[in-house]
Amino acid sequence: MIMEKTIDNKNAAVPGSGERPLCVIAAVSDGTPDGPGSEFSIEEMTRLIDTAGGECAAVLVQQREKPDPATYIGEGKADELKTLCESTGAELVVFDGELSPSQIKNVEDKLDPSGKSVRVIDRTMLILDIFAGRAKSAEGILQVEIARLRYTMPRLLGKGEELSRLGGGIGTRGPGESKLESDRRHIKRRILALSQDLEDLEKKRGEYRKTRKKSGIPQIAVAGYTNAGKSTLMNTLTGAGIFAEDRLFATLDPTTRRLTLPQGGEALMTDTVGFIDRLPHHLIEAFKSTLEEVTFADILIVLLDASDKRVKKHYEVTNSVLADLFGNGERPETLYVFNKCDLAGPDDISTAFASEGAKDMIFMSALTGEGTDRLLAAIEAALLKVRRRVKISLPPDKGAILSSLYRTSRVISAEYTDSSVEVEAVVDSRVYGTIKEYELK
Repeated sequence: MIMEKTIDNKNAAVPGSGERPLCVIAAVSDGTPDGPGSEFSIEEMTRLIDTAGGECAAVLVQQREKPDPATYIGEGKADELKTLCESTGAELVVFDGELSPSQIKNVEDKLDPSGKSVRVIDRTMLILDIFAGRAKSAEGILQVEIARLRYTMPRLLGKGEELSRLGGGIGTRGPGESKLESDRRHIKRRILALSQDLEDLEKKRGEYRKTRKKSGIPQIAVAGYTNAGKSTLMNTLTGAGIFAEDRLFATLDPTTRRLTLPQGGEALMTDTVGFIDRLPHHLIEAFKSTLEEVTFADILIVLLDASDKRVKKHYEVTNSVLADLFGNGERPETLYVFNKCDLAGPDDISTAFASEGAKDMIFMSALTGEGTDRLLAAIEAALLKVRRRVKISLPPDKGAILSSLYRTSRVISAEYTDSSVEVEAVVDSRVYGTIKEYELK
């Protein structure tokens, strides 16, 4: 079965006007409800194109078990795609899937043998483009460029194209280079140089983590699907002033802010880059050090958009990415926070997630502030499980324990007597297990 759907686009730019380029989404669907070419995936592709600065003019979906090796959608469907591009004036075709270099070339040759008016990119290239436009920090820019080079290198070699053309349109943006030669060794050297720069920045990030850990201040990481409201939540709780917008990947670079708790305690709160279904592998690898913020946290807040009808899918995608990050390691205390509850009923969410094992569900609206008190109370309760202030009395021969405390925890005071060392410190649950026998009651 072949499905074709043309989208009403009254506000689209006039072709060639230089405003928002018109795009056609092409996909192959095997009938999987949430897979490529599904209603869910096409809707997300449309939002990605909007985020990248384009307008979706039409959608073309081919129903088949697997993509065609030559043109992805099949020879006949490629002819229909050409007609659709001509009738809509589309400048770009975005495939809801990952294309091989030969598939991109074959489709481009079919649509426009001259190679001047219609370009072809795939879903990964679109997401990379969005990241390139949103990265602001030095680390973020390097991460995006490395991911982009690794992915696009085999797709551009031999075509004589510029690998990164500033302002060249969706799928061509790059954060630094204006032109890279189509030479494999040159690009590999570029990747190596960028990777070294990124490694230096990652070492600094590691030092920041050690400093934060040693300070004894609890660490909270916020993770979740893109556009779940992480930036709005950070702004509401900490006054961070992070840019927030109702678009996918509105913010990319992580931000850490101090959170003051109702009972007087403090914590450091860090947001992370948003997740998305089929998050490109190259991005996960490039952003590994940034994403790993969640693995160093004492508390993990998984933020979900309660108003999205596919919130369960978002939950599954988020947990899948987190599973990859943690591996076999133990996860920190986790709070599942359902945001935008002013737009959705908590009872519906509770019923939908009854069998998912999402414990400690909290409902709130980061925009209106509703439920903020419940979240803060849950954070304080969780902190009691992971960090505590203790007083211990160590015998003189336990100097190794004291040295370890200075390395791993926040030592508030250490008073020496003839028979012991009385220490006051803030420790996590792991350290507490090694010193609790010395605790002063």
